[in-house]
Amino acid sequence: MVAVVEARQLSFPKPPPLSLSLSSPPHITSLLFDPTFLSLALYHSDSSVSLYPSFSPLSPPSPHFAFPPPQTLVPPPISSATFLVLRDATPNPNSLFVASSPLSGGSAVLLRFYILTPARKGFARARVVCNHSDLKSEASKFGVVFGVSHGVSVKLAGSVNVFAMYSISNAKVWVFSVKHLGHEEVKLMKCAVIDCSTPVFSMSLSFGFLILGEENGVRVLPLRPLVKGRAKNNKGTSQKNATNALEPDNKMDNKRQNLQNGMINGVDSKIFFSYRGKIVGSQSELKLPSNSHLNEKSDQHSESVKLRSIKLRQDSREWGASYIAFNHKVDNFESVKVPIRSVKAITIQALSSRKFLILDSVGKLHILCLANSAPSSEINGHMKQLNHTMSVQKMAVLPDNSTRVQAVWLSDGLHSMHVMAVTDIESSVSETENKETDERLLQTSVPQAIFSSETIQEIAPVTANSVMLLGQGSMFVYAIS
Repeated sequence: MVAVVEARQLSFPKPPPLSLSLSSPPHITSLLFDPTFLSLALYHSDSSVSLYPSFSPLSPPSPHFAFPPPQTLVPPPISSATFLVLRDATPNPNSLFVASSPLSGGSAVLLRFYILTPARKGFARARVVCNHSDLKSEASKFGVVFGVSHGVSVKLAGSVNVFAMYSISNAKVWVFSVKHLGHEEVKLMKCAVIDCSTPVFSMSLSFGFLILGEENGVRVLPLRPLVKGRAKNNKGTSQKNATNALEPDNKMDNKRQNLQNGMINGVDSKIFFSYRGKIVGSQSELKLPSNSHLNEKSDQHSESVKLRSIKLRQDSREWGASYIAFNHKVDNFESVKVPIRSVKAITIQALSSRKFLILDSVGKLHILCLANSAPSSEINGHMKQLNHTMSVQKMAVLPDNSTRVQAVWLSDGLHSMHVMAVTDIESSVSETENKETDERLLQTSVPQAIFSSETIQEIAPVTANSVMLLGQGSMFVYAIS
């Protein structure tokens, strides 16, 4: 059976309002798409970003799609940005856009937050509440000043209620949680600080894992213990007593909800991924209870109980972290000593809750397979290199636990794009099968090849079978059926 490929050109939007006075209007350099809320961020050459809510390029019946004027413009400079999902006790999740900028000559980092309004008509600046000494809300700067050096660059990665920031100059990764307080107000909490002994080339937060792309492999850390944080009681009582004091009267199994950063209105950010308004993970959907009584009690005790960030080293064995190499499993935990020209993990994207696609610096693809691990135990996993002829520069895939065949879009960074079908037949065998059998259960094929008249700068998944492509002067949407 031959698949049908549909192509649609997207007309570029008009230049942002702040740039109309320039003699040379800025052009689009990159894009970021959030398939959960169909939100689109377009990066401009002047380091500004235009935000478009409810962007549906596949819905118009005409072959051409015209962008409306940008409703929200994030002014420059922007060093990195990410979308994350705000999931709380309310039935409807929300979208948050986070952007980082250098401040005071790079001596500090400015974090700006834009939340999707309830009417879904546009993004608005979010009011941020934080109680950490190195995080200061600045209304005049429309964001939060983080008292660490910005350095040459920072990188952000977002997930559900959580985002991470990596600074190469500080050699640290910070993990933050965000709680939606209602309307356009959010609470920012710093949960963990990771001291990096080796460079991090990519970062992913997906399905309850923080994955760091390193030399010759990746480092996998479970997200739950990083987000939980530690409680410190100012009145000298023990953490256990403070926990008991915050328990709801009905004595439900929510003992740790008020003290742990990772418990957002009683929802654990352990293994859940948001897709189109639903939480997907080991379960297809999670119904969230209302804990208004519990939240009210927590606010009353906020002054007596302080949250303390977790601190750990990148090469630590704490919290079940594990280093997994491309070609072999290392016996010790520390990264393999490799030459300067070693292969680096430059892109990490989730396929499903236990499988992740890794792109290395020489254009090869690897699938990281994680096994179920007991709590507090080291994460077990292995890596398999995929067979493909293209030297891959860009990739795009939409995570999905419900299907056995997934479309992975691959680009050589020039004029070619391949659609790789990855088939997972692992569900048909017993969980006791060994590693070698598990590796044979991943099958790949390339049923489609697409050629672009323009050099491909960026690709982003729109749905499971469609992708958005950014060329040098145009944007396109390709869909297969």
